[in-house]
Amino acid sequence: MIDTHAHIYSEKFKDDRDDMLARAFDEGGLESILMPNIDHESIDGMLELEQKYPGQCFSMMGLHPCHVEKDFEKELYLVEDWLNKKKDFVAVGEMGLDLYWDKTFFEQQKEAFRIQADLAKKHELPLVIHTRDAMEETLNLLEELSDERLFGVLHCFTGTVEDAKRLQALNFKIGLGGVATFKNGGLQEVIPEIPMSEIVLETDSPYLSPTPHRGKRNEPAFVYYVAEKVATLKQLDFQDVVAQTTQNAKALFGLPV
Repeated sequence: MIDTHAHIYSEKFKDDRDDMLARAFDEGGLESILMPNIDHESIDGMLELEQKYPGQCFSMMGLHPCHVEKDFEKELYLVEDWLNKKKDFVAVGEMGLDLYWDKTFFEQQKEAFRIQADLAKKHELPLVIHTRDAMEETLNLLEELSDERLFGVLHCFTGTVEDAKRLQALNFKIGLGGVATFKNGGLQEVIPEIPMSEIVLETDSPYLSPTPHRGKRNEPAFVYYVAEKVATLKQLDFQDVVAQTTQNAKALFGLPV
């Protein structure tokens, strides 16, 4: 399996990071973990893990919408600089729109979205999108920016069947994580309608732990529960879900086959 979105550099793993990764790689059946960047403060820890676990941990480069503030251009200059000098990032992200916590910098978030979409096109990389309380705004902006060079994934998908269809038409995959396992997560009727070719798995560790670990710290090994839930909802064999989502992730992010 591949966890396509995990913040394993987080301080929440500082006491047992290597043990947590051993559980993922040695016991949990994970082949690789993809790490989204947040802002300038997350870069060093992320790149250290990539060096320590070559071929297993892969880095992205981007600016999270919750870290878009008045001086967001400075952060984006840094993102651009890293993309220019380090050629093995697997994606531009995580970026996007977030209206849950604060709407103060929404116009700046949209500008940062446009700039990072252009960077993804320039570097021929997938775009990894975060959206919270802003699905319609995100889809509208994507439709405005869409061309044959723009592709990627909307991570932690919590939308409708129609949202999923719009994303598919825009050449964007659906990232499913812990919310897929929640009784009231709203995805029980949606997931059966999403083609397996469009799904990748994720945890968003240390956040959004799946059932039966809900409320506790999430970790990449728990991607198992997401795959299990997808298999149940789509009435497929677990190993077939693993094989298809792994293939999808490798193709999307240009990972070794």
